[in-house]
Amino acid sequence: MNILSELSALLSKLAPVETGVFSGEAPDEYLVITPLTDSFELYGDNRPEFETQEARVSIYSKSSYIALKNRVVSALLVGDYTITDRRYIGREDDTGYFHYAVDTAKLYPVEVD
Repeated sequence: MNILSELSALLSKLAPVETGVFSGEAPDEYLVITPLTDSFELYGDNRPEFETQEARVSIYSKSSYIALKNRVVSALLVGDYTITDRRYIGREDDTGYFHYAVDTAKLYPVEVD
């Protein structure tokens, strides 16, 4: 498994989800998941057993984004994700969407072939 597929499955229950960019005509509320980093941070020798995968969940809403933000944050916490940052990005004047970002991280076992 990886963070993108897990987040997509978890959050698609809350709003339409895309990875990278929304491909079709965007609804009034939607989520975009963007990969950020994959790193080996937790090991003491040359054989890491886990990797940290990080992704950004961008929340777009033409009305108040706060209710969707709260549902996303709650789902992430229940799903055992670490929230590393939350921030209001701004209102996009050309589209009318409010944009809020939630950065997440999760540990995954390293799969060695």
